[in-house]
Amino acid sequence: MSGYRIGLVVPSSNTTMETEIPAMLRRREAVDPGVTFTTHASRVRLHHVTATELARMNRTSGRCAEELADARCDVLAYACLVAVMADGAGAHDRAERRLARAAGRAGHPMPVVTSAGALVAGLRALGARRIAMIAPYLPPLTATVVGYLAGYGIEVTRAVSLAEPDNVAVGRIPAQRLVALADGLDLTDVDAIVLSACVQMPSLAAVPQVEARLGRPVLTAATATVHQLLTGLGLAPYVPDAGRLLAGPR
Repeated sequence: MSGYRIGLVVPSSNTTMETEIPAMLRRREAVDPGVTFTTHASRVRLHHVTATELARMNRTSGRCAEELADARCDVLAYACLVAVMADGAGAHDRAERRLARAAGRAGHPMPVVTSAGALVAGLRALGARRIAMIAPYLPPLTATVVGYLAGYGIEVTRAVSLAEPDNVAVGRIPAQRLVALADGLDLTDVDAIVLSACVQMPSLAAVPQVEARLGRPVLTAATATVHQLLTGLGLAPYVPDAGRLLAGPR
């Protein structure tokens, strides 16, 4: 039996990553009894999703990597998509290197993924070049995400902003609301749907529903992060009922 420790760097107000990621890992365990996972989180203060607070979060996230190195985690995920993207082009590569250095200084090097980089990698794995996206952010931050993805050749043809800056409130948005919003998207020439471009907006329960209703691959910041976590561990990125990205080899 192989046991893996997953380290999560999360905003202090985030309540969703510590529910959705373990839920997906439990599903993975159910189909591969020889593999087990535990999750371990370190938190960075964040109340409102604004440029100022996101920048402060980035500056102090190295401490979290050091703490998770103390727990001897096998892989680390920086779970705040827009915080990374707000740092500009190529920011997820820089963030991953920075947190890996911090873990190394603490005496336990480990692979690092970011939800920002994971979303890019997940869309590329699906071959998606034109997407529709739902985000909880204020419109300027949604535009930041759109611009960041454009830098990797991914065009967002339709972006819905829910304009909610309070991160606690974002975690209380019902997943079923995303189903209704997705039903209203113009999917002309769209390759995939990013149902939640935020690790705090609950979406896992809605992913298979929207995929079945709309006939397009559906992924989220959380499902993409799990895809990269499993890949970083050298495991097949397969999780039942979590969308086509995690459906196994195609």
